[in-house]
Amino acid sequence: MKIMLTGSIAFDYLMTFPGKFQDHILVEKLDCISLSFLVDTLERRPGGNAANIAYNLALLGERPTVMATVGEDFEAQRLWLEDQGVDTSAIRTIPGVATASFFVNTDQSNAQIASFFTGAMAHASKLTFAQLPEKPDLVVISPNDPQAMANYARECRDLEIPYIYDPSQQIVRLDEGDLKKGIEGAMAFFANEYEFSLIEEKTEFNLQKMLECCQFVVITRGEHGTQIHSDEGEVSIPIVPPDAILDPTGVGDAFRSGFLKGYAHDLSFERCGQMGALAATYCLESDGPQSHAYNLQEFITRFRKHFDDQGDLDRLT
Repeated sequence: MKIMLTGSIAFDYLMTFPGKFQDHILVEKLDCISLSFLVDTLERRPGGNAANIAYNLALLGERPTVMATVGEDFEAQRLWLEDQGVDTSAIRTIPGVATASFFVNTDQSNAQIASFFTGAMAHASKLTFAQLPEKPDLVVISPNDPQAMANYARECRDLEIPYIYDPSQQIVRLDEGDLKKGIEGAMAFFANEYEFSLIEEKTEFNLQKMLECCQFVVITRGEHGTQIHSDEGEVSIPIVPPDAILDPTGVGDAFRSGFLKGYAHDLSFERCGQMGALAATYCLESDGPQSHAYNLQEFITRFRKHFDDQGDLDRLT
C-alpha cells in the first residue's frame, strides 16, 4: 500500500519544567493569566506530525511518502529521513523561509504547554496531489496549514482517494464547515479524547454521526488506552507499559504509525490498535519523537511478550 502523509514538518524545541503547571495556575485569574516557567532543559529535535509518523513507519519496514513544505534549513534533515527509509520526493523547500518550529514545555506530570510557529508550513496549500507522479492508495491528513488541510480533503474526495482525517491540534483553527466536510468525506477519523470533545462541541458531530460517515473512529485516551469504533462494535486497547517515561512528545504520531502498519497489511482493528500501542511506548521511552530506534523483528518479538498475535504478524515480514 502506498501511504501518503500530509501534515507538519517542524523542529521541536523541548523543555522540561521541574514542577506541575497546575500548581501555578489560579483558576479565578484566568482572565488575566500571566505566567513564566523557568525550565531545566532545552533540546532541539526534528519533529512535525507528518515526519514523525513517517519515521515510525520506516522503522516498521514501510517506505511512506511525505508531502509538505519546509524551509532552507531542512536539507540535512531531508537526507537523514531518506536514510531511514522515508520518501521525501514530495517535500518542497520554500526559499527564504524557515522550517516550522514547535516549542513545548513538559512538567513532571507530563502535562504540556506548547506554541507553534508555522514558517514554511504556511505555504502547504500550494501543494496538490495532481502534481504527484502516482496516486497514493491512502492519504493521512494531519495538522497542517488550515487551508492546505481543507484543500487536501476536497482533492481526495474529487480524486476518490481514501483518507484518514486527523485534525488534532488544528481543530481550534479550522472552520466549522471545513471540519464537517473533512469528517464527512473521510474513510476514518483519529483524535485523542480531549480533541474528540472539541470536535463534538464545534461541529455537533457525535460518535454515531461520525460512524455514519467513516468506516472507523479511533480515540486515544493516554494511560487509559485506546478505543476503536466501527460497525463491528467497539474494541478497547490497553497501553503497553513503558520501561521508562522520558518524553510524551510524538507518542500519538507513533501510535498512528503502528496502527497504519497493521492496517496496510489487512490486520484486524484490534491488532492494528495493539501495534499502535507498542509503537507509542517505544516513543515514550525516548527523548523526542524521532530518537528511538528498532527494527521490525525486534518490534514483533516485543509485541509477542504483551499480546497473543496467533501468527498474525508473520505477514508483516
